[in-house]
Amino acid sequence: MKRLLTFFAAAALLCSCDDFQLPDFGFKPSGGDKTEKPDEKPDEPLPDNTGSDAPGGYDWTGVKYNFEESTDVIANPERGFMKYQDFKSKTSALKASAVKAQRAEGRTLYYTGYYLTDFMNGDISEAFLQKIQDTMDALREGGAKCVLRFAYKESESDKPWDPTEEIVMRHIAQLKPILQRNEDVIFVLQAGFVGVWGEWYYTTNFKYQPSTNDDYLPRKRVAEALLDALPASRQVELRTPQFKMRMYGLSLKDTLTAKTAHKGQTLDRLAGHNDCFGAAYDDWGTFDNESNDRAFWKAETRYTIMGGETCNVSDYCTCQASTKDMVDYHWTYLNIDYHTSVINGWKNNNCYNEIVNRLGYRLVLQNVERKEDLKAGEDLEIAINFRNDGYAAPMNPRRVELVFVDASGKETKFQVASDPRKWQPGAHTVLTKFKLPAEKGTLYLNLSDPLLPNNPLYSIAFANKNVFDSKTGYNKLFELK
Repeated sequence: MKRLLTFFAAAALLCSCDDFQLPDFGFKPSGGDKTEKPDEKPDEPLPDNTGSDAPGGYDWTGVKYNFEESTDVIANPERGFMKYQDFKSKTSALKASAVKAQRAEGRTLYYTGYYLTDFMNGDISEAFLQKIQDTMDALREGGAKCVLRFAYKESESDKPWDPTEEIVMRHIAQLKPILQRNEDVIFVLQAGFVGVWGEWYYTTNFKYQPSTNDDYLPRKRVAEALLDALPASRQVELRTPQFKMRMYGLSLKDTLTAKTAHKGQTLDRLAGHNDCFGAAYDDWGTFDNESNDRAFWKAETRYTIMGGETCNVSDYCTCQASTKDMVDYHWTYLNIDYHTSVINGWKNNNCYNEIVNRLGYRLVLQNVERKEDLKAGEDLEIAINFRNDGYAAPMNPRRVELVFVDASGKETKFQVASDPRKWQPGAHTVLTKFKLPAEKGTLYLNLSDPLLPNNPLYSIAFANKNVFDSKTGYNKLFELK
């Protein structure tokens, strides 16, 4: 993937190399923050950790089970550093063995970018469509998901930069069955299609440097065609906050809140990606420092996916600056392959491990309490107390269920009325009760993927010692003897 403003990025790279040791400059807030006015803030989003998921919230005491935290890297689904892979007409499909090798390194996301260069005047070939499906199958077999993008050109010197809107719409229509069929292994779709690298900047047919509302209409039509082609559970990422704001006439007061998020509607499915994270005061055109788009993204990314890649070494990608921005913008994923000088700088300055563990969510069990009375067939009330130490909440729908395994091995499952997408960074309590099947057995918590419920590779593991069972995907809460 490349940048919005190649000239500036190239200039910055002249002073960087792969063995560059990033100096710890001390925190410098990103330049856009310097232009924000204190009185221009969005309406305060409603807290997500309210109701049954608020910390505490119960006044009884019973038997308490404590847990030991783990600092291990956990290959949890839909988060973390992602492996980069692009595909052209002569590129082979991804292999499951490569996906499994990445899982062994703790990575469960692949960037899969498809260049449709050979199809700018007509339909995508059946062979290319099959390659996309084969790659989806490899992801599923290997236990990963994709950050997906389609584009036409990878150099601003290669014109035209994109085909006509008519061709783009034909291609989206061709891709719709694949997108619908592979919902389970698509994490998020980057808007793509428009401009070099699909980054919506250097464009031939979609109004280069749009300024009026009408200028944004062709891009809006592409975005809405993608939302229609993609299953309603999945989001589409736009390259800058300005695109969403301008296409829909939004300002800070219109940002998503806990009440308006996760409805499967147009605005709550439009997310963002920053492919020049920490590169400059404006991340090379990602932010317009005369507007409030930074504050807009900070609010929106509580409920929508944020990810991307670094671009070049700068004062804005130090450990202190980067980790602060990842907190502020709720980062979920990041390209491990670019830019190597930035990644190496984080390693040399001892924040890489923090970033590895905190991208997206990181759930840590603190304790579980239960009522003392244990009678088979009667309600048992429990309180599950945990923290999310990550930068973001889990972003796609996910099941929460208790699994009771009795002494004979029989499983009884109970659905819990809790939505992990509301588990923002911080402390949470899930209060629930269920009819105890037997007075002896083991209780587990299962956070499975609703589309892959029987595949433990896609279940969330808590960051605790001796809790997660990799064979079942269950997290052990306590045992009744």
